[in-house]
Amino acid sequence: MLNLRVRPAIGRLVDPVAGALLRLGVSPDAVTVVGTLGVVVGSLALFSRGEFFLGTAVVFVSVLTDLLDGAMARKLGRTGSFGAWLDSTCDRVADAAIFGGLVLWYSGEGDDRLLTAVALFCLVAGNIVSYAKARAEGLGLRCDVGLAERAERLILVLVGTLLAGLGVPTALAVALWLLAAASAVTVVQRLVEVRRQDALAS
Repeated sequence: MLNLRVRPAIGRLVDPVAGALLRLGVSPDAVTVVGTLGVVVGSLALFSRGEFFLGTAVVFVSVLTDLLDGAMARKLGRTGSFGAWLDSTCDRVADAAIFGGLVLWYSGEGDDRLLTAVALFCLVAGNIVSYAKARAEGLGLRCDVGLAERAERLILVLVGTLLAGLGVPTALAVALWLLAAASAVTVVQRLVEVRRQDALAS
Protein backbone atom coordinates (compact mmCIF):
# COMPACT_ATOMS: atom_id res chain seq x y z
CA MET A 1 0.00 0.00 0.00
CA LEU A 2 2.63 2.52 1.09
CA ASN A 3 5.11 1.07 -1.42
CA LEU A 4 2.94 2.13 -4.36
CA ARG A 5 2.63 5.72 -3.14
CA VAL A 6 6.06 6.48 -1.73
CA ARG A 7 8.54 4.47 -3.78
CA PRO A 8 8.28 6.57 -6.99
CA ALA A 9 9.06 9.78 -5.09
CA ILE A 10 11.94 8.23 -3.16
CA GLY A 11 13.18 6.65 -6.36
CA ARG A 12 13.82 10.10 -7.83
CA LEU A 13 16.05 10.86 -4.84
CA VAL A 14 18.09 7.65 -4.92
CA ASP A 15 18.64 7.50 -8.69
CA PRO A 16 21.63 9.90 -8.65
CA VAL A 17 23.25 7.89 -5.83
CA ALA A 18 22.61 4.66 -7.73
CA GLY A 19 24.29 6.10 -10.82
CA ALA A 20 27.31 7.22 -8.80
CA LEU A 21 27.78 3.80 -7.23
CA LEU A 22 27.55 2.09 -10.61
CA ARG A 23 30.22 4.38 -11.98
CA LEU A 24 32.44 3.31 -9.09
CA GLY A 25 31.93 -0.32 -10.07
CA VAL A 26 29.69 -1.27 -7.14
CA SER A 27 27.14 -3.99 -7.96
CA PRO A 28 23.48 -4.01 -6.83
CA ASP A 29 24.00 -7.38 -5.15
CA ALA A 30 26.89 -5.98 -3.09
CA VAL A 31 24.66 -3.10 -1.93
CA THR A 32 21.94 -5.60 -0.96
CA VAL A 33 24.32 -7.68 1.14
CA VAL A 34 26.03 -4.70 2.81
CA GLY A 35 22.67 -3.14 3.67
CA THR A 36 21.46 -6.39 5.20
CA LEU A 37 24.63 -6.72 7.27
CA GLY A 38 24.07 -3.17 8.53
CA VAL A 39 20.54 -4.03 9.67
CA VAL A 40 21.77 -7.22 11.36
CA VAL A 41 24.55 -5.41 13.23
CA GLY A 42 22.34 -2.47 14.19
CA SER A 43 19.60 -4.76 15.47
CA LEU A 44 21.47 -7.54 17.20
CA ALA A 45 24.29 -5.41 18.60
CA LEU A 46 22.29 -2.28 19.53
CA PHE A 47 18.57 -3.06 19.92
CA SER A 48 19.44 -6.09 22.03
CA ARG A 49 21.21 -3.77 24.52
CA GLY A 50 18.53 -1.09 24.57
CA GLU A 51 20.54 1.32 22.36
CA PHE A 52 17.41 2.26 20.44
CA PHE A 53 18.34 5.68 19.07
CA LEU A 54 21.68 4.63 17.60
CA GLY A 55 20.23 1.30 16.52
CA THR A 56 17.40 3.04 14.67
CA ALA A 57 19.86 5.32 12.87
CA VAL A 58 22.00 2.38 11.73
CA VAL A 59 19.01 0.29 10.67
CA PHE A 60 17.32 3.19 8.86
CA VAL A 61 20.39 3.99 6.76
CA SER A 62 20.85 0.30 6.00
CA VAL A 63 17.20 -0.18 5.02
CA LEU A 64 17.53 2.58 2.41
CA THR A 65 19.74 0.23 0.41
CA ASP A 66 16.57 -1.74 -0.34
CA LEU A 67 15.61 1.13 -2.65
CA LEU A 68 19.14 1.78 -3.85
CA ASP A 69 19.90 -1.72 -5.10
CA GLY A 70 16.65 -1.79 -7.08
CA ALA A 71 17.45 1.54 -8.73
CA MET A 72 20.92 0.26 -9.64
CA ALA A 73 19.52 -2.91 -11.15
CA ARG A 74 17.05 -0.93 -13.26
CA LYS A 75 19.82 1.32 -14.56
CA LEU A 76 21.80 -1.76 -15.57
CA GLY A 77 18.72 -3.26 -17.21
CA ARG A 78 19.00 -6.41 -15.13
CA THR A 79 16.02 -8.74 -15.31
CA GLY A 80 17.63 -11.88 -13.89
CA SER A 81 16.05 -13.90 -11.10
CA PHE A 82 19.06 -14.05 -8.79
CA GLY A 83 18.98 -10.37 -7.81
CA ALA A 84 15.26 -10.53 -7.00
CA TRP A 85 15.76 -13.72 -5.01
CA LEU A 86 18.72 -12.25 -3.10
CA ASP A 87 16.79 -9.08 -2.31
CA SER A 88 13.76 -10.97 -0.97
CA THR A 89 15.91 -13.37 1.03
CA CYS A 90 17.93 -10.53 2.56
CA ASP A 91 14.67 -8.74 3.45
CA ARG A 92 13.66 -11.77 5.51
CA VAL A 93 17.07 -11.84 7.22
CA ALA A 94 16.84 -8.13 8.02
CA ASP A 95 13.32 -8.40 9.41
CA ALA A 96 14.32 -11.37 11.56
CA ALA A 97 17.30 -9.43 12.91
CA ILE A 98 15.20 -6.38 13.85
CA PHE A 99 12.63 -8.34 15.80
CA GLY A 100 15.22 -10.81 17.03
CA GLY A 101 17.09 -7.88 18.58
CA LEU A 102 13.90 -6.75 20.31
CA VAL A 103 13.21 -10.28 21.55
CA LEU A 104 16.73 -10.38 23.02
CA TRP A 105 16.16 -7.02 24.74
CA TYR A 106 12.83 -7.87 26.29
CA SER A 107 13.93 -11.37 27.31
CA GLY A 108 17.10 -9.93 28.88
CA GLU A 109 17.67 -6.46 30.30
CA GLY A 110 14.23 -5.24 29.16
CA ASP A 111 12.73 -7.94 31.37
CA ASP A 112 9.22 -8.11 29.92
CA ARG A 113 7.93 -11.57 29.04
CA LEU A 114 4.73 -10.27 27.45
CA LEU A 115 6.56 -7.92 25.08
CA THR A 116 9.04 -10.70 24.34
CA ALA A 117 6.10 -12.73 23.09
CA VAL A 118 4.65 -9.78 21.14
CA ALA A 119 7.98 -9.09 19.43
CA LEU A 120 8.30 -12.77 18.57
CA PHE A 121 4.75 -12.77 17.19
CA CYS A 122 5.62 -9.77 14.99
CA LEU A 123 8.65 -11.64 13.66
CA VAL A 124 6.65 -14.75 12.80
CA ALA A 125 3.61 -12.89 11.48
CA GLY A 126 5.78 -10.71 9.24
CA ASN A 127 7.30 -13.80 7.67
CA ILE A 128 3.85 -15.30 7.15
CA VAL A 129 2.64 -12.10 5.46
CA SER A 130 5.57 -12.22 3.06
CA TYR A 131 5.28 -15.96 2.47
CA ALA A 132 1.54 -15.70 1.76
CA LYS A 133 2.26 -13.25 -1.07
CA ALA A 134 5.18 -15.23 -2.47
CA ARG A 135 3.25 -18.50 -2.40
CA ALA A 136 0.21 -16.92 -4.07
CA GLU A 137 2.37 -15.47 -6.83
CA GLY A 138 4.00 -18.87 -7.26
CA LEU A 139 0.51 -20.24 -7.95
CA GLY A 140 -0.19 -17.53 -10.51
CA LEU A 141 -2.37 -15.40 -8.22
CA ARG A 142 -2.00 -11.79 -7.05
CA CYS A 143 -1.78 -11.00 -3.36
CA ASP A 144 -1.01 -7.30 -3.01
CA VAL A 145 -3.69 -6.59 -0.42
CA GLY A 146 -2.97 -5.98 3.22
CA LEU A 147 -2.93 -3.40 5.95
CA ALA A 148 0.74 -3.91 6.82
CA GLU A 149 3.16 -4.74 4.05
CA ARG A 150 6.90 -4.66 4.71
CA ALA A 151 7.27 -0.88 4.36
CA GLU A 152 4.49 -0.22 6.87
CA ARG A 153 5.90 -2.77 9.29
CA LEU A 154 9.38 -1.26 9.14
CA ILE A 155 8.14 2.31 9.56
CA LEU A 156 6.01 1.39 12.56
CA VAL A 157 8.70 -0.53 14.41
CA LEU A 158 11.41 2.04 13.65
CA VAL A 159 9.21 4.92 14.82
CA GLY A 160 8.72 2.93 18.03
CA THR A 161 12.45 2.31 18.53
CA LEU A 162 13.30 5.92 17.67
CA LEU A 163 10.85 7.31 20.22
CA ALA A 164 12.08 4.81 22.79
CA GLY A 165 15.61 6.04 22.11
CA LEU A 166 14.42 9.62 22.64
CA GLY A 167 13.04 8.76 26.05
CA VAL A 168 9.47 7.63 25.37
CA PRO A 169 9.64 4.06 26.70
CA THR A 170 6.00 3.18 26.09
CA ALA A 171 6.25 4.07 22.38
CA LEU A 172 7.95 0.83 21.43
CA ALA A 173 5.42 -1.27 23.32
CA VAL A 174 2.56 0.55 21.58
CA ALA A 175 4.25 0.13 18.19
CA LEU A 176 4.72 -3.61 18.74
CA TRP A 177 1.11 -4.14 19.79
CA LEU A 178 -0.15 -2.16 16.80
CA LEU A 179 2.16 -4.06 14.49
CA ALA A 180 1.06 -7.41 15.89
CA ALA A 181 -2.58 -6.52 15.28
CA ALA A 182 -1.92 -5.11 11.79
CA SER A 183 0.13 -8.17 10.80
CA ALA A 184 -2.61 -10.53 11.96
CA VAL A 185 -5.19 -8.57 9.98
CA THR A 186 -2.95 -8.64 6.90
CA VAL A 187 -2.60 -12.42 7.08
CA VAL A 188 -6.39 -12.74 7.14
CA GLN A 189 -6.78 -10.23 4.31
CA ARG A 190 -4.40 -12.21 2.13
CA LEU A 191 -6.09 -15.49 2.98
CA VAL A 192 -9.46 -14.05 1.95
CA GLU A 193 -8.05 -12.56 -1.25
CA VAL A 194 -6.39 -15.78 -2.38
CA ARG A 195 -9.54 -17.73 -1.56
CA ARG A 196 -11.58 -15.22 -3.59
CA GLN A 197 -9.31 -15.50 -6.62
CA ASP A 198 -9.26 -19.28 -6.41
CA ALA A 199 -13.07 -19.38 -6.29
CA LEU A 200 -13.31 -17.11 -9.34
CA ALA A 201 -10.91 -19.32 -11.24
CA SER A 202 -12.84 -22.51 -10.41
